Amino acid sequence: MSFSPEQRREYRAIAHNLKPVITIGDKGLTENLTQELDRALSDHELIKVKIASTDREARQAIIAELCKTSGAQLVQSIGKMAVILRRARKPNPRLSNLIRHSS
Repeated sequence: MSFSPEQRREYRAIAHNLKPVITIGDKGLTENLTQELDRALSDHELIKVKIASTDREARQAIIAELCKTSGAQLVQSIGKMAVILRRARKPNPRLSNLIRHSS
C-alpha cells in the first residue's frame, strides 16, 4: 500500500518533531536491533530511524531491509534519517505517535 500525498504530508508533519528511536550503526540489522524495532513500531506506529552509514547506497539498502523485515512502510528518507510506519492492530493512545499528534 502506498500513501496518498495528503497522508504522506500528515505523517511527515507528525514525524518532524520526533527524535530517532532506533540508531543503526556499523553492525547493521542485528537480531536485538530487529526486536527493538518491532517493539518500537508496535508501541509508536510512526518512528524515526537514524542510519550511521556514510554511503548513500548502503543507507538505502538498510532502509529497504528494515522495511522488509519489520513489515513497515517508508514515509520519508532524508540523509541519515528515515521515517517508517507500521499500523498497530490495537494502538495504545498513550504511546502511538499517530493518535497523540493527530489534529
